[in-house]
Amino acid sequence: MPSVAAYAAHDKTSPLGPLTITRRDPGPTDVQIEILYCGVCHSDLHTARSEWPGTVYPCVPGHEILGRVTAVGDRVTKFQVGQTAAVGCLVDSCRECASCRAGEEQYCDVFGMVFSYNSPDAHLPGQMTYGGYSTQVTVTEDFVVSVADSLDPAGAAPLLCAGITTYSPLRHWGAGPGKKVGIVGLGGLGHMGVKFSHAFGAHTVLFTTSAGKVADGLRLGADEVVISKDPTAMQAHALSFDLILNTVAASHDLDQFTPLLKRDGTMVLVGVPEQAHPSPSVMNLVFRRRSIAGSLIGGLRETQEMLDFCAEHNITSDVEVIRMDQINEAYGRMLESDVKYRFVIDMATMKNS
Repeated sequence: MPSVAAYAAHDKTSPLGPLTITRRDPGPTDVQIEILYCGVCHSDLHTARSEWPGTVYPCVPGHEILGRVTAVGDRVTKFQVGQTAAVGCLVDSCRECASCRAGEEQYCDVFGMVFSYNSPDAHLPGQMTYGGYSTQVTVTEDFVVSVADSLDPAGAAPLLCAGITTYSPLRHWGAGPGKKVGIVGLGGLGHMGVKFSHAFGAHTVLFTTSAGKVADGLRLGADEVVISKDPTAMQAHALSFDLILNTVAASHDLDQFTPLLKRDGTMVLVGVPEQAHPSPSVMNLVFRRRSIAGSLIGGLRETQEMLDFCAEHNITSDVEVIRMDQINEAYGRMLESDVKYRFVIDMATMKNS
């Protein structure tokens, strides 16, 4: 089994640092990938710092993985050596439950999805799965997706989480021509939500607390930008939205957005805060038959669909490429919202880290 260079959290307070990990040799249905780029998600920070419960150390984060296929098992049919391939947030599921059979593996009903990192690794008993802050990964073919060579690889890496997390609910709730869609927050998720909503043909309105983000919101495809701290600007959009995609991962008042929904409108939450949102007013929901819903990434079939859509429309994330040894600085900057709009690690720099 190959020894692989990685960067890991060794406990919840120390800076991330180098670690040598073991990857499995490719089995008959496995794809081995040399990792070229890995996006940096806020979930990585939550897990590394044990802000979400259950972190097992050492923990190698990273679930926005893009690279080049270096080996395939003899039963692999969808990938070949040299092809660009990617791995997202999940690397396995039961594959037999109703959700898995429906192509919604992220909602696996039996034992839940096996995450790209910090899940028990069935292939290496006693070890947890290790993510993309490393130079190589081996994943079963069914949980690998292909990426068009026309897409910038660094910009494509975050599509594996930030992309599919916003694409899936916009597709599921029918964003498209004739629909008015709101996107709350302009961060790693929000900027992808604006791009996808615009590409789907919906009238897209960005909500932000920062006047400094107005120009960028319009550049990314928003038809309008509303400063959500301005009550008059918010009231002007009352009862007008079919769908609001709320990407904010901090606890906040949902009642400022529910009155903007039409009858039967839905606000979908994709950000998971450290502390619960204040309880929303039931009255705002029952008197207009409005809904508050949630959505979690997408299954493998939808993820491939999303990547193909991005290739067709030339959609990638806006990224800042960093060296591996800049990851701790990047975590600090993420906490200050000092990134436009996703950090991506160039894994070629691992050799110097």
